[in-house]
Amino acid sequence: MARTQKNKATEYHLGLLKAKLARYRAQLLEPDKKGGGAGTGFDVQKSGDARVALIGFPSVGKSTLLSKTTHTQSETAAYEFTTLTAIPGVIEYQGARIQLLDLPGIVEGASQGRGRGRQVVSTAKTADVILIMLDATKSEEQRRLLEIELDAVGIRLNKQKPDVVFKRKTTGGITLNTTVKLTKTDEKTIRTILASYKLHNCEVMIREDITTDEFIDVLIGTRKYIPCLYVYNKVDSISLEQMNKLAREENTVVISCELGLNLDYLIERIWEKLGMVRIYTKKRGAHPDLADPVCMRKGATIEDVCNGIHRSLLANFRYGLVWGKSSKFSPHAQKVGLTHLVADEDVVSIFTK
Repeated sequence: MARTQKNKATEYHLGLLKAKLARYRAQLLEPDKKGGGAGTGFDVQKSGDARVALIGFPSVGKSTLLSKTTHTQSETAAYEFTTLTAIPGVIEYQGARIQLLDLPGIVEGASQGRGRGRQVVSTAKTADVILIMLDATKSEEQRRLLEIELDAVGIRLNKQKPDVVFKRKTTGGITLNTTVKLTKTDEKTIRTILASYKLHNCEVMIREDITTDEFIDVLIGTRKYIPCLYVYNKVDSISLEQMNKLAREENTVVISCELGLNLDYLIERIWEKLGMVRIYTKKRGAHPDLADPVCMRKGATIEDVCNGIHRSLLANFRYGLVWGKSSKFSPHAQKVGLTHLVADEDVVSIFTK
């Protein structure tokens, strides 16, 4: 692929090679189906309102960050590979409990199974936000290598899922429709990729100018699109000009774990990336409980709020009353059903049978 000239004539051939490569990678990442001896678990149970995964090469300060932000004692030392398993901690912020997971340092080739790399990057798939910890005193190559490892296991950082609808059919051949002009791929390439996956009966609707790689991601269907922050540690060891340059980059935070610099700002940025909404509950005839919000991800509905309070509410639900940004009559109450989308700082009353 590197030796092939990129032009209109070779576009569909490259698309076919990319599709084959993605398929082989997916096969490599599948767990061995043969029975084996009992092993020790690596991932820890997901808890709290959201999960943030800390990923980085050994000795970049992940364990120190966990200790400083969550008051969790994680084994730290000056030598590499101190952390050998996933260590969870909890950040309490704005009424939410955010689980921070310190994953073992990964090495180049982690996605192919070097060290405990495959377990690390697979655990990262369960996160709502990924923090990539980098050493500000080292080259930018560290960031590129980590992005390659995460990309290889199907984690797409700071990207949105392509606006493509794909449905399998039993008969009728391939139906391909586009609502935009495709400038990064073409119909011939897409049909070639579908054929390489033995998809001869399906319906494809493309509503975005996607690339060949993005179309392959849609077909595979196991890709995870996760927000990411690049956290540069040890900024106390570089010049002010270097620090200023790093701080101005997109999705980047500069900190010093040792000196405790900028850690509050980092937690603020994590909160922004999570896109959480705080819902306050209100009993009939009482003031809303502003001390204990129900924290949800953006896009949550009244149904999610019911599940967040207690699962028994859903079975006996009659209607809800909402005050706030999502109410048509704000600041007056609006009667709503289970599918109503809630907004940050809404006040909700649930009425049951």
